[in-house]
Amino acid sequence: MSLSSVLLAGRFSAMTSYFSIAFLLVFLPVSILLYLVMPQRAKKYTLLAVSLVFFWFISGKLIIYLLLTVMSMHWFGLWLEKIKSESSAAVKALPAENRDEKKALKTKYRKKMQCVLFFAAVLHIGVLITLKYTPFFVSNINSLLGLFHISASFEIPKMFIPIGLSFFSLQALSYITDVYRGTVKADENIFRLALFISFFPQIVEGPICRYSQTADALWNVKQIKYDDLALGVQRILYGFMKKLVIADRLNPAVKEIFNNYDKYSGAVIFFGAVLYTLQLYADFSGTMDAVVGIGRIFDVEMPENFRHPFFSKTISEFWQRWHITLGTWFKDYIFYPITMSKPLKKLTSSARKKLGNHFGPLLAGSIALFCVWLSNGLWHGAAWSYIFFGMYHFALILGGSIISPAVKRVNGLLHLNPDNAFYKVFQIVRSCLLVVIGEMFFRANGLRAGLAMFTGLFGKGGVSLFDKELLPALGVDSKDLIITAVTAAIILTVSILQEKGINVNERLYAKNVVVRRSVIYSLILYIVIFGAYGAGYVPVDPMYAGF
Repeated sequence: MSLSSVLLAGRFSAMTSYFSIAFLLVFLPVSILLYLVMPQRAKKYTLLAVSLVFFWFISGKLIIYLLLTVMSMHWFGLWLEKIKSESSAAVKALPAENRDEKKALKTKYRKKMQCVLFFAAVLHIGVLITLKYTPFFVSNINSLLGLFHISASFEIPKMFIPIGLSFFSLQALSYITDVYRGTVKADENIFRLALFISFFPQIVEGPICRYSQTADALWNVKQIKYDDLALGVQRILYGFMKKLVIADRLNPAVKEIFNNYDKYSGAVIFFGAVLYTLQLYADFSGTMDAVVGIGRIFDVEMPENFRHPFFSKTISEFWQRWHITLGTWFKDYIFYPITMSKPLKKLTSSARKKLGNHFGPLLAGSIALFCVWLSNGLWHGAAWSYIFFGMYHFALILGGSIISPAVKRVNGLLHLNPDNAFYKVFQIVRSCLLVVIGEMFFRANGLRAGLAMFTGLFGKGGVSLFDKELLPALGVDSKDLIITAVTAAIILTVSILQEKGINVNERLYAKNVVVRRSVIYSLILYIVIFGAYGAGYVPVDPMYAGF
C-alpha cells in the first residue's frame, strides 16, 4: 500500500486532516497558487474565499452556522459601538459640573451594553449547548426517570454539529466581549470579520485567536515570500512527523488497551495511559505546527498553542503550556470576570480579614476556578468523563494552592532548595504522572470505565507488561516502540533547545543551503520510512476535531 493512499481522513471529510493528501497536496497548493496569481487588493478576498470553500468541504450545508456566527459578530459589535457613541455624546452634552447626572447616565448606558453582551453570550453559548449537549442532557434525564422506575422516556435527538463549532463560537464571543470592554473597536467590515473567524488553518482545531492577534494581519496580507514559504514548510513537516510517526503509530495499542483494559495488568493499563498522553500531544501539537506553518506561509503569525507542557513543575503550570489559547480564554472571559464581580470582591475582602492574605482570596478564587474547570471539562465533550476530567484538575490546582504555604515551610525545615535540579526533576515527574492519570480518565470509554481502569492500576491479573504475548495483542511490535522512542527523543531534544530560547526552525533556515536541505530531505525520508501506514492501517482523524 502506498503512502499517498493512506493519508486520507477517516470518518470526517478527507480535508479535515491537514496531513491528508487531499489537503496537503491538493487544497493547500491550489490555494497558494490562487493567492499568488491574484492582484494585491484581491488577495484577502481570495483567502476568505478558499477558507469558506474549505469549511464547506468539511461541513457541507452546516456552513450556515459559520455564516450566521459572522453576521452575529458584526451586528452585536456595531450595536455595542453605537451604544458607546450615544453614551459619549450624551455625557458630553451635559455641563461639566453635573457629575452625578453624568455618572447616572454612564451607568444607564453601561447596563444597556451589559444586556447586549448577555444576549450575545446566551445566543452563542446557547447554540453550542443545544447542538452539542442536548443528547447528553436527554440521556441523563431518561436515566434519572429509570432510577425512579418511571416508564416514560424522551427520544434522544440526533444533532448535526459543524466541525470547529466549539472553537469558532468562543472566538466570536471573545470578539464581542472585547468590543464591550473597549479593547478593540467594532469592525464595520463584515468581510474582515469573516476572514478572522474562518481562516482555514485554524477552523478545525484552533488555536482560538483574538481579533487583535490576527484580524489585521489576515486582512492586510502581502505577497508570499520565499523565506516565509520555506519556514512554513519546515514547521509543517515537523508536525507531520509527530502525527504520522508517533500519533498514528500508537493508535492500535491505545485503542486495544482502552477498549479491553480488563484483560491487562495494572502496569499495562498505566503503559496505555502513557501512550495515549504521548499520542494526544503528538497529534494535537503536530496539528498546531501545521497551523502555525501555514499561517507563516501567508505571513500571518498564529498564536502558539503549546509551550513544552511536559517540562511543567505543577499542574497549574502545565495548563499554562498546554492548549494555551483555550486556557487564556477561560482565564480572561470566565475566571477574571467572576473574581472581579461585586459579590466575590466582597467575599474576598471579608475572607481576607478572617483567613489572611493567602487563604482569603483563595476562597473566592476557588469559586471562579470551579467554574473554569467545569466549563473546560464540558467544552471537551458531553460526557461525565469529561466533567470528571475537569474536576480532577480543579482539585489538583486548588489543592496545590492550599498546601503551597505548608510546602514552603517543609522545604525550609528540610533545607530543600526549589531551584535544585533534582528537586525540579522530581516536580516534573510528579506533574507528568498526575497528567497521565488525568488523560486516562479523559480517554476512557466513559466515567465507569475510567474508574475501573484507575482501580485496575493496582491489580496484578491479566496480561503483564513483560508478557511475550503483549505486543502482538496490542497490534504493535518492538520496532514500533523503538521508532516511537527515537522520534520522541528528537522532539524532546528540540523542546529542550526551544526551552533555552533557541528557535530551531529559524536556526535551521539560517544554515548553509546544503545543510538545510539535507535536514529537510532527511526528515521527509524519515516520515516516508517510519510513518504509520501499510497493510491494515486505518487513517486516524485529528483527535481534537471531535471536540
